[in-house]
Amino acid sequence: MKRVGVIVCTACRPEIAWAALKISLVVGVLLNLVNQGEALLGGGAVDWSRGFLNFLVPYCVSSYSAALNAIQK
Repeated sequence: MKRVGVIVCTACRPEIAWAALKISLVVGVLLNLVNQGEALLGGGAVDWSRGFLNFLVPYCVSSYSAALNAIQK
């Protein structure tokens, strides 16, 4: 459990969080276009929970991998 705490604290460092945020914005937009393109561009019903997850998942993956990389150095 101690390792999880170290990973979370490292992932919350400003430089890692900022980089993960930028990546999640780019990837999240692309995922939303792929997953909900018709709704977004055609005026249909947008699934906001799916849209939120399309940004959250890349953020978590990016910050987790960056934290592991920082710990291993």
